[in-house]
Amino acid sequence: MAYMDINGERLLASLQELGQIGALDGGGVCRLALTDEDKAGRDWVVAQMKTLGMSVSVDGIGNVVGVYAGREEAPPVMAGSHIDTVRTGGLYDGNYGVLAGLEVVRTLKQAGMRTRKPLAVAFFTNEEGSRFAPDMMGSLVFQGDLPLEAALDTKGIDGTTVRENLERIGYRGSAPAGAMKVDSYVELHIEQGPVLDIEKIAIGAVEGVQGISWTEFNVSGVSNHAGTTPMRLRHDAGLIAARVACFARELARELGGNQVATVGSMTVFPNLVNVIANRVVFTVDLRNTDEAVLKSAEQRLWAFADEAAAAEGVKISRRSLARFEPVAFHPGLVSLVEKTARDLGFSVRRLPSGAGHDAQILARNCPAAMIFVPSVNGLSHNVREHTEPRDLVAGARVLLRVLLHLAERQATQ
Repeated sequence: MAYMDINGERLLASLQELGQIGALDGGGVCRLALTDEDKAGRDWVVAQMKTLGMSVSVDGIGNVVGVYAGREEAPPVMAGSHIDTVRTGGLYDGNYGVLAGLEVVRTLKQAGMRTRKPLAVAFFTNEEGSRFAPDMMGSLVFQGDLPLEAALDTKGIDGTTVRENLERIGYRGSAPAGAMKVDSYVELHIEQGPVLDIEKIAIGAVEGVQGISWTEFNVSGVSNHAGTTPMRLRHDAGLIAARVACFARELARELGGNQVATVGSMTVFPNLVNVIANRVVFTVDLRNTDEAVLKSAEQRLWAFADEAAAAEGVKISRRSLARFEPVAFHPGLVSLVEKTARDLGFSVRRLPSGAGHDAQILARNCPAAMIFVPSVNGLSHNVREHTEPRDLVAGARVLLRVLLHLAERQATQ
């Protein structure tokens, strides 16, 4: 076991091959959840699992789990992530964790080795949330935090439901959602941020995931002529959207630390150059590693929005699109990732994740951790997303040894 290692060239080739499904002109990938491209990606990964002799199950929300049997029957040690992408995604976000998990299994199979506990590799449905809200939908159902029927009835940005699309692509499975007990979960992922790249660190031992608050605001004002309506007589929905967006940025700067704020979506009606906006729908994404600070940021943002709307004489309403508390990963697994990286001669540091991941959902019911590798210039959700091949291979080498340790240890360890 000491000399066992993954085949880096094989891993890199698999990433490129999956990246051809839904490939965009000029680079990048578009495989929105439950589209034809997602189906093709799913079919490709499932075929890889079956080639490796893994037993494959698909549950009612379309989560796919391949299990490589162990020497003993026990809950599996699981690796995984997702293979759906945003509309302008890259090759590595999510896909890397799934394919590196399969490369670990391929390495064991090639060596004729079975670990004491089974190894599982999973990809979860609709992690990105780009087509259906909330994000991490599949893992939420898998862990029992979101009722299956509610998830299936969710309407996407095109008006169709999760249920309709799962049935259309043939991935509304028969395995009971939430029935699988997992020993532990390790997710290998690109950082999607600049810290490791700037500091020239090879491996990130992720301590936890920031809490996430997504709020959609709907502002209703009065349309009127842009030239004839005095400023004092306007009820401008666009003004309030702009004021709230600026306040969110100022609030994040004031709170400092790990607080971030983003206005990523804004739709203006009637969206004409010479007409005062009578309606604006926009989102605010707040994140922090500290739940108390995140709650304070929410309350201050909402209060400012209400006060600004009242001053302008417009109506404002809001609804939550997603809300996740900060998650701390299992201290023992974080230490294991850190030690494993050092033992392999890689530079390593601890850091939080600014993005949401399936690991934060799995962490509610089993020991979980994440391994990060650098994202060049911190770019992700971008067709120019890139991680150096040596870093991709390094992360997979750490994953192999972490999974072997977990799958061979006794239950009391």
